[in-house]
Amino acid sequence: MRVVVLTGAGMSAESGISTFRDNGGLWEQYNVEDVATPEGWARNPKLVTEFYNVRRRQLLDVQPCLGHKLVAELEKQHEVTVVTQNVDDLHERAGSSYVIHLHGELMKVTSSFSPNDPRYIKTLSPEHLEVKMGDLAGDGSQLRPFIVWFGEPVPEIDKAVEECAKADMLIVIGTSLNVYPAAGLTRCVQPGTPIYLIDPKPVQWNSDVPVHHIMKGASEGMKELMNLIEH
Repeated sequence: MRVVVLTGAGMSAESGISTFRDNGGLWEQYNVEDVATPEGWARNPKLVTEFYNVRRRQLLDVQPCLGHKLVAELEKQHEVTVVTQNVDDLHERAGSSYVIHLHGELMKVTSSFSPNDPRYIKTLSPEHLEVKMGDLAGDGSQLRPFIVWFGEPVPEIDKAVEECAKADMLIVIGTSLNVYPAAGLTRCVQPGTPIYLIDPKPVQWNSDVPVHHIMKGASEGMKELMNLIEH
């Protein structure tokens, strides 16, 4: 069975990664315009560089939660594609082998001139995760985070749409069905494809597509879903 798992901030919140929108989230400490837009980068690249350096250091202190591990475990029985809105590497560290990152990857840096040119995308190691002003990409531009900022195109979205169209089951974890791209991707599956939503909060789902809502967090919800699938 082909399974697509779409994950959002609620997935990584269980690992202790602060979400941007929740109370106490990162947006309360920083203006989104300053650290997550091309304009913010143009205005103050040093501030943006340091913001992502701090986030990388935080990432080293957290581990995949049980939910991440159970998603990886699905690969023992099924063909699994993870489509994530998260920029952390927790799915990979949990063992998932095919992960599409819609919003980029925190542990990678790239060219300021051509962010999506694969020749200039570089993975940082835990030992060398700090980027400084003056660190250059292969084309001579300042290294910038390999992150899809607000206002930038989402280069991986077509790949995600393609995977959803082939899915026999869609599992949505920790992301609202009313926010792009989750809402859009749920409409890309073939008619009759079962959709499971794992989220502890009620979700307004204004569609004629039925959704099986498991009102639990990522880890407990995945445990329940694994039991449903296996039986």
